[in-house]
Amino acid sequence: MTFEVIVVDFSHIRGLWETRVKKHKERCKKEKERIEASALQKIKEEWSFILECRNKGIPQSIYLRNGFVDTKLEISDTFQRNSAISKQSFCKDEKPEKSKFIFNLYGSEWQELPDNLREQTYLKEWHIHKTLIHTIPGYIQTFEDMKILDMAQNKITRLPPEIGCLRNLKELNVSFNNLKDIPPELGDCENLEKLDISGNLELTELPFELSNLKKVTFVDLSANKFSSIPICVLRMSSLQWLDISRNNLKDLPQDIDRLEELETLLMQKNIITYLPLELTNLSHLKLLVVSGDKLVEIPSALEENPSLKYVKLLDNPLEGNEILDIENEEENNQDREQFEKEFMKSYIKDLVARDSAPTYTTKVSLNLQI
Repeated sequence: MTFEVIVVDFSHIRGLWETRVKKHKERCKKEKERIEASALQKIKEEWSFILECRNKGIPQSIYLRNGFVDTKLEISDTFQRNSAISKQSFCKDEKPEKSKFIFNLYGSEWQELPDNLREQTYLKEWHIHKTLIHTIPGYIQTFEDMKILDMAQNKITRLPPEIGCLRNLKELNVSFNNLKDIPPELGDCENLEKLDISGNLELTELPFELSNLKKVTFVDLSANKFSSIPICVLRMSSLQWLDISRNNLKDLPQDIDRLEELETLLMQKNIITYLPLELTNLSHLKLLVVSGDKLVEIPSALEENPSLKYVKLLDNPLEGNEILDIENEEENNQDREQFEKEFMKSYIKDLVARDSAPTYTTKVSLNLQI
């Protein structure tokens, strides 16, 4: 629409200009407030914080809390309390009575676990990150009090069957390794509550024996090659959070409503064409994230449900930097997958905090140099 303005007196021009300046300042103010409150601004701040931690060699487990970035942490103080151990002794903490039960290992100079570790059977937690360790030794079965086994971002190619002896294990994180299968003995870890095997890139199935994990509430299978939700996962009756994004899913099983306690379902970056009506039977479902480019059928009850935050992403793959070394393609793929995972977690965290969520998100493209 075009407006024609007839000038009768220059005072009119001045008044018109002052009005426009005033409106422009108001728009700038509102835009600034919108940016400060937006999810992307928070994600930018959190990713800057992540990069700062990485540049200082701080393990991921320190600045993540329940899978999300905790920017309130004092980096220097936290790192001093949780720095990697020397080859002769374990790290010291401000709380010696607690730290003596925790084993920390970090850095690419490690290609195998220290020899004296097998003697520390009283340990309850292992936190091993960004090493070149390929195997978990069989003597892990002697660590009967183990509760947390956090071995993300290493080079592990297999899990030993002896892992099934860890009956008190509550958290297992073997994300971003080189696993191609999971031993059925893991199903014997009856007290397991959190399972993260994301970012291994080659996992295609899980053993049925994992159906015995009835206490699991959190499962992350993202960035692998699952063509369907594993049957064992559908048998995890206490499951509340399921992330199966960035796989090869074409559809969802009709018995998806077996997961009666499910609250969060992340399925973006798949090739799903329709959502089954059975999803509407999940009465506890609060957040559903899918890719929208190929969806042709969506139950209307999902979009109309006021208690459900339904997010349909229009896919535009988040590209890594094209200069990345081709010889390290596998490692580069994991870096890109990890960045996207952290990006989405930050975004989802912001969505959960909102009173309402958009029904779709416009295309986003980011470039990052690792």
